[in-house]
Amino acid sequence: MTERIEWKPALDHPELMAEAVRAAMTRFDGSARIARIDPESADTAAFCERYGLSLDTSANCVVLSAKRGGEVSYAACVVPATRRADVNGVLRRHLGARKVSFAPMEEATGETGMEYGGITPFGLPKEWPLLVDKEVHDTPWVVVGSGLRRSKLRVPGPLLAELPGAEVLSLTK
Repeated sequence: MTERIEWKPALDHPELMAEAVRAAMTRFDGSARIARIDPESADTAAFCERYGLSLDTSANCVVLSAKRGGEVSYAACVVPATRRADVNGVLRRHLGARKVSFAPMEEATGETGMEYGGITPFGLPKEWPLLVDKEVHDTPWVVVGSGLRRSKLRVPGPLLAELPGAEVLSLTK
């Protein structure tokens, strides 16, 4: 049996967002919704199963570590939960890196100030590239993290293109 999820206006519930996410959300029109969830169900597949949502309605935000010439830089990408980011092809070439990999958990959480399993495109460091898959952008509503494991955001896909450093590309294989 699936549990009911109750979406409320995100700006009315700042306690359900990481600090950087709260600050980022204030610049938008209020269309974002937020729901309290069981933190044990924060991972996308578990969340969708528990709350009866399709994986097609969710997206994952992952932090990437790009290396070139001994320098390490970070970027984030947002891809549909049903697809995998083309890290060694599209993303590596786009970032101009010799090697791109998923950032280790400690680095991802330390650099973003967000909890693992709750990382979201909202509130990322402004100097980071934010690469949004076209499929996510074209989705009327998409579920992403809130910066915390205990809640999820539901936002219009096109809103992600308005975030600092955002670029919409085809990122999956």
